[in-house]
Amino acid sequence: MNWRSELIWIELITGSRKTSNFFWACILFLGSLGFLVVGTSSYLGKNLISVFPSQQIPFFPQGIVMSFYGIAGLFISSYLWCTISWNVGSGYDRFDRKEGIMSLFRWGFPGRNRRIFLRFFLKDIQSIRMEVREGLFPRRVLYMEIRGQGAIPLTRTDENLTPREIEQKAAELAYFLRVPIEVF
Repeated sequence: MNWRSELIWIELITGSRKTSNFFWACILFLGSLGFLVVGTSSYLGKNLISVFPSQQIPFFPQGIVMSFYGIAGLFISSYLWCTISWNVGSGYDRFDRKEGIMSLFRWGFPGRNRRIFLRFFLKDIQSIRMEVREGLFPRRVLYMEIRGQGAIPLTRTDENLTPREIEQKAAELAYFLRVPIEVF
């Protein structure tokens, strides 16, 4: 959801709360739980769940390895669930021509730097830069070139924007900010 007027442009950025992250966190949790149950069943020598027959699996070395995979998967799954619950990467971009200020806000990981808030003058924005790489792993990222600061990404690297969408977004933003577009 974005909001625009003649003088203000606000663009909301989605973070970790995406359908794909929920899907992978669930799959990883269930799979690692299955590995851990099979490893524990092979250690105890009896089936804890009848779906996972483990009497044919010796505890050493297969049961140990399955238990290790289960524990490692639970750690990775808990990391994914934490990033989803903290909504890491979400925030907004706010361009205000009335005040001449551009603000970027993102949520990070908990700690001292959880809130990432950057402010720049619009007069310091040199250009809007598009990085377009096609091929096996296409990459289409929109940057904002700021005098003395370098390039700041405005879109996520995993956003699957079509070339037409990224061109349109870059053109609209460049027109709003009255800066040129660079393509790399």
